Amino acid sequence: MHDFWTEAADTRPLYTSIEAVPAEHRAFLTASGFTGAAQQIALLPGTDGLAGAVLGLGLGSGPPSPASFGGLAHALPEGSLWHMADGAHAENAVLGWGLGAYRFGRYRSHRSPARLRLPPGQDGVLAELRAILRARDLINTPANALGPNELAEAVAGVARDHGATYRLIEGEALEEGFPAIAAVGRGSPRAPRVAVLEWGAADAPLLALCGKGVCFDTGGLDLKPAAAMLRMKKDMGGAAVMLALAECLMAARAPWRILLLVGAVENSVSGPALRPGDVIATRAGLSVEIGNTDAEGRLVLADLLHHAGEHAPALILNGATLTGAARMALGPDLPALFSNDESLAEALLAGGRAAQEPLWRLPLHDGYDSWLDSPIADLNNIATKPGAGAVVAALFLRRFVPPSVPWAHLDLYAWNDSTRPARPEGGEATGLRALLRGLASYRANNPTN
Repeated sequence: MHDFWTEAADTRPLYTSIEAVPAEHRAFLTASGFTGAAQQIALLPGTDGLAGAVLGLGLGSGPPSPASFGGLAHALPEGSLWHMADGAHAENAVLGWGLGAYRFGRYRSHRSPARLRLPPGQDGVLAELRAILRARDLINTPANALGPNELAEAVAGVARDHGATYRLIEGEALEEGFPAIAAVGRGSPRAPRVAVLEWGAADAPLLALCGKGVCFDTGGLDLKPAAAMLRMKKDMGGAAVMLALAECLMAARAPWRILLLVGAVENSVSGPALRPGDVIATRAGLSVEIGNTDAEGRLVLADLLHHAGEHAPALILNGATLTGAARMALGPDLPALFSNDESLAEALLAGGRAAQEPLWRLPLHDGYDSWLDSPIADLNNIATKPGAGAVVAALFLRRFVPPSVPWAHLDLYAWNDSTRPARPEGGEATGLRALLRGLASYRANNPTN
């Protein structure tokens, strides 16, 4: 894992309350104007240099979140070594420290973060952090270095790490079994594929995870404007989040049998590329008229969701950077949640509250379902009317999910537009911690499902 930690004994104390600070330093804190406001940091001078530091957590705003500790690694002196002096909030402190310390370092070096001596009993937090940082690395990697093959290899690597079964569907098998994914990817010289990970006891309930892995999205022949393409390396963010979720569940030996499906593809422009007005087949047997080639993510998920449904899962969950409409409605930090099951939706929303990483539910409004009608195919991949883009996209996906299976769809952003505590600019595993806690709650309340 990234070098954020130390085992050295000669670390300096980091306090999270003024009351815990030794009496000889409190007068200095008062004189220097330290109030304990959230994110406020004060360095304590000593006779031989630094005697420690104090982090303000604020008052009256509930328990501290990981973000409360997320600025420390780069705010404290470079390369300095620390320990949590008062032992409070250890889990959030470790998670926030690691999330904030992270920088994508594949192509350039960064300032060395301060390092923390780990409190005992943090193995679960480190596993979660490892999965989040892997997802960030994948999303941050530019498309010339992360195509469909490399994304599939990342799934294979996680499978090896956790003793899971891995297989790859490509070529003729993909053309026959996942025709919509094949259609989306046929404009790229980098062939599409589906990466499949399976893990868990045969008698455990099956959790199917489906991830949109569009490694770069030009928009196809309905070409995006140049500015809209600048971040399209992140269009595989849903796949990265679903992979990270599977990794967390396997590391925790969660009581699920896991089927992870990643549709790894590139939406490019060339002679064979998908055209507006084309009609394509799907694994479900439904024909789809292509109203817009830039609505390709839902085509990828259509085949994955139907394949997941064929395995009689207890639950289906998918993640995707699916619509700009969700971002317009909710902004970058609130993933849009859609679900056909009230119990599942409430569990996931509660998971977001517990993780201090909220989700926001939007409706699967049946009144808009007819907007997907096509005069020549079973349905269109876009609406016949403007507005409600995120809702219509979710309704499209619902067509490929067995009605009797609890299902949730997360329309997420997978990116931080600017650096904030625990959220450095760049790729983000948006919603992961909410899903992880929500699934645990759902499983506890549905032990036989």
